Amino acid sequence: MDSPPDLVVMIYTGNRKNAGTDNTVHIKLHSNEGKSSKSITLDHLFSNEFERGQTDTFRLKAGDLNEFESVVVIDHLELWKDRTLGLISDDWFVDKIVVENRSTNTNFIFPFFRWIKSDQHYHIKHLDTFLPQHDPYRDQRRKELEEKRKAYQYQQRIPGGPVQIKSLPPDEDFSFSYKWDISKKILQLKAKIALVTLFPDPWQTIDDMTLNHENGVFGKPRYVDDWKSDINFGRQRLAGVNSGLITVVKSIPDNFPVSDKLVGTLLGMTIAKAIEQKRLYITDLKILDGIPVKEGFTVCTPIALFFVDSKNNLVPVAIQLFQQPGGHNPIFTPTDPPMTWTLAKMWYNNAEAQHHQALAHLGLTHLMFEGFAIATHRHLSPSHPIFKILAPHFLYLIAINWDCVNDLENEEGWMNKITNVGSAGIKAIIAKGIQAWRLDIEGTFPEFMKQRGVDDPNLLPSYHYADDALEVFKAIHRYVHDYVLLYYKSPQTLQEDSEIQAWAEELWRGVKEGGCGYKGLPGNGTLTSSDDLVTILSSIIYTCSVEHAAVNFGQYDEFGFPPNYPALLKGKPPASKEREVTDEDIVKCLPNQDEAFNIMLMTKVMSTKGTFSLGNFEVQYIFDPKAIDLVKRFRADLDKISKILQDRNSVLNIQYDYLDPVNIPNSISI
Repeated sequence: MDSPPDLVVMIYTGNRKNAGTDNTVHIKLHSNEGKSSKSITLDHLFSNEFERGQTDTFRLKAGDLNEFESVVVIDHLELWKDRTLGLISDDWFVDKIVVENRSTNTNFIFPFFRWIKSDQHYHIKHLDTFLPQHDPYRDQRRKELEEKRKAYQYQQRIPGGPVQIKSLPPDEDFSFSYKWDISKKILQLKAKIALVTLFPDPWQTIDDMTLNHENGVFGKPRYVDDWKSDINFGRQRLAGVNSGLITVVKSIPDNFPVSDKLVGTLLGMTIAKAIEQKRLYITDLKILDGIPVKEGFTVCTPIALFFVDSKNNLVPVAIQLFQQPGGHNPIFTPTDPPMTWTLAKMWYNNAEAQHHQALAHLGLTHLMFEGFAIATHRHLSPSHPIFKILAPHFLYLIAINWDCVNDLENEEGWMNKITNVGSAGIKAIIAKGIQAWRLDIEGTFPEFMKQRGVDDPNLLPSYHYADDALEVFKAIHRYVHDYVLLYYKSPQTLQEDSEIQAWAEELWRGVKEGGCGYKGLPGNGTLTSSDDLVTILSSIIYTCSVEHAAVNFGQYDEFGFPPNYPALLKGKPPASKEREVTDEDIVKCLPNQDEAFNIMLMTKVMSTKGTFSLGNFEVQYIFDPKAIDLVKRFRADLDKISKILQDRNSVLNIQYDYLDPVNIPNSISI
């Protein structure tokens, strides 16, 4: 070059608590030819650089460049900072540094995503995407991970539950803006509630409860008008918030004595014929048997039978509210008195609601996948390509779980107050339910469908949860598969990656031995092929985005009108088919006004998406051009799926749009 390059340095300080610094900052540029600039102090007179969330720009002087004047390619950057007055050392979090060569119109990106300590020199290469065996700064990498393992340690906050963080690292806390957004939503709803006219308490009729949706506070849930119908009850199994329970019937369980005499006229054929045609489906909540329940409350342990009728609607044909059949535990059917049948469905839904809040939602998305996040921080450097693909899907996961378990520990907590099982029951369901979970079955969506016999879309119409989730899973799997192959060209490369092998081993190792104790991991903690890694990564990204969206964002639509999907029911479930249930009987079972408002308030807030859509990441960790191309293709795949689902939803009487990719966040953040 005939003249010195025109270099501009842009430093992006992270937007997290205490991320800024007042220390003096220095950089040094190194070329791919072994040339170096001078040590450059980054400072503007009369300005406050390196504040939280701030970008600072510095134009380098020709005198700073030294032998660097003829350099075209910047290979790596060296960064360090002093202690203020030799006494104070405030760590500084740097997201990235971009060096722009305006002479050649080229940019060099140095992703940091690290805390910068005083008097330590940090070397980051352009794009900084390396497996550990290929990283020229292995000692720096090793020391960083040693520090991370001190901050990210495991404990079981729920006895018998999944591992969680021992102490919440400041890095994992919510940003101020996100925390304020959630708090503001709660305060706004509470303020509106205080202004509305109070309705009778207790409720006089079921219709009184609909007044809550007409006062402009919450809005009307989708299923209010049709809540009593059998079609709505069937829809809840296929497109509700707990649609992973239904299983094809291969034989009627011995403890569920349904006969042709009882349901034959409802089916229009024998039970054997309906099983042969794969038109019978079942849900069985035996997991609730023996679970602690709040004093004065009851929780059923029901079994329900469903039939695909001639109009391709899934409808209920039999409900037994407890596991052991007997005279006081009859099998209810649609031929029973209408309000009796309605009450039986409500008690079934109350039981499923306990399962949903404890296991389908909290246990198997939030808590189960926290261990993956912790292990990733403990063993994968920010320079590791697998850290980069996973990090966006762990945003706020550890923080929201910390708050959730704190709520469980509080007798006045939300989950204790608005469920029949209360905090003790929720913990027991979690501990019991995770024992059966395997990554290669429940954690791998196509296999989970196959295991339940519901993988043929032609046999179970309107299974929107399954259809939509499968399409997004395929897009995730394609993205992950091709991303992994960018960095692991052979099994040997994977096997020589010490960080990913330590990560996998800790995921598999038992909880008592200091690991996460996940079952069903390919290779049992030793990754030998890229397919093994793809399986694990696809499960993580799918569950932290799609599955959580499925069990979370429909909560207000289901729970917002308590009779539709009651989280809380009082009294006793019906024990006889003979007694005619009245509207008054049902009202007595329902939560009072304060309880109903509490349910509506929290499910409304939890049903509100507050972060970016899947594929559009809050923080961009990936800068490798080939990997960026895969991200762009992933987004294009999701856009195609979104268009298909929006076209379908436009002709549905009731939309199912929770798994439209534009409505799916990247992570479990609420």
